[in-house]
Amino acid sequence: MTARTFDLPDLGEGLTEAEVVRWLVAVGDTVALDQPIVEVETAKSLVEVPSPFAGTVGVLHGAEGEVMEVGRPLITVETEAPSAEARVPDPAVPETTEDPAGERYREEERAGSGNVLIGYGTSEGSPSGRRRRPRVRVTVPEARPSVETRRVPLVTSPLVRQMAREAGLRVGDLQGSGPGGLVTRRDVRSAIEAAGANTAPAPSAPIAVPSPPSPVEPGAVDARTGLTESRRVPMGAFRRTMAASLSRSRSEIPEATVWVDVDATELVRLREANPEGPGLLAHVARFVLAGLRAHPELNGLVDAERSELVQYDGVNLGLAVQTERGLVAPAVMGAHRMTTAELDTAIREVTRRAREGGLSSEQMTGGTFTLNNYGSLRVDGSAAIINHPQVAILGLGRIIDRPWVVDGELMVRKITQLSFAFDHRVCDGGAAAGFMRVVADAMEDPGRAIAHL
Repeated sequence: MTARTFDLPDLGEGLTEAEVVRWLVAVGDTVALDQPIVEVETAKSLVEVPSPFAGTVGVLHGAEGEVMEVGRPLITVETEAPSAEARVPDPAVPETTEDPAGERYREEERAGSGNVLIGYGTSEGSPSGRRRRPRVRVTVPEARPSVETRRVPLVTSPLVRQMAREAGLRVGDLQGSGPGGLVTRRDVRSAIEAAGANTAPAPSAPIAVPSPPSPVEPGAVDARTGLTESRRVPMGAFRRTMAASLSRSRSEIPEATVWVDVDATELVRLREANPEGPGLLAHVARFVLAGLRAHPELNGLVDAERSELVQYDGVNLGLAVQTERGLVAPAVMGAHRMTTAELDTAIREVTRRAREGGLSSEQMTGGTFTLNNYGSLRVDGSAAIINHPQVAILGLGRIIDRPWVVDGELMVRKITQLSFAFDHRVCDGGAAAGFMRVVADAMEDPGRAIAHL
């Protein structure tokens, strides 16, 4: 047997650390190539890291909840030494020479495995040669004869894993109903309902209940308030990064906020007349793009080091999305090239991936302007914080019935509020008001606006 250690890779986001959320394997387990072994949380996403080796887990180098640096040992796997049979050349299969370190790379990744992560995998400088077929022997550890070899669960969504974990279920025990046996949220809910229907579970297989966060030491008293602290919850990598970004925005950007009430009655009617068409948010996004075309200074950044105002040729439209992990603002890349229908599809897809933890690094960091639909939270207004290094953010409140004067007569109309925070270094109030009017006027008369887009 050969002990091979896999270091925590750079997960393609240029980050230096990640927090171990949950180990998906234990010491003594048998793992296969590309089997997910651990969930880690970076500042931008929740990621399942696959194993580059097949064999038996020897050491888990990080504890759950521990923040680890990129390049630090993550897991050690005991692998079989290649046999003479394994070295017989196969003329149909190319082979690469082995890495002398033998710790980070494997032949499948050099051949273009889809699970390659930065930090291990394809190397541009890898020597050419021939590749042998890997021999993977799945055996039951002698110390655990009563445990069957673990099936690699078909799960792509961290949210599904979290639901199962909180209910005390193992995703490897669930039968997936999705394509190729993929385990979905519906499968987890069905399993939870089935477990709940059994009012007297066997003592050997109880339904596990997640423990609440541990309280602080008894008697810990806050000096300022005189109150006893009930608990302390560590900030994860994601929350720490968000806090730093928001603090930087407030400290560096001299922002100003303007707002306007909008009669969205005609926009609501347009949507109701075509219930299968684009949603309200897609239409507002289209009007935002028109506003940015009229006021391009709001779609850029401030290069403070060179004292220059930068404008982009194109828009990556950020969308504020509330998830279980907190608020994120992924972007619809290349939104300026999309029709309203395409925007609607892209918005729904980005929102879904944000809530399931499946966003790419480009989507998380590539936004140039943010649209925040806080109306979905049933609030009317917000003094939003600009998503640094962007220079503006538009907020959309809930649409509700309100009394409104139209042509001198009091009527009940569908009213919403737009709030707009902007970096005062890139423009003055006149430009901000001009942008707001482009969006507001289009919402009040969408038929006319669409005809000119």
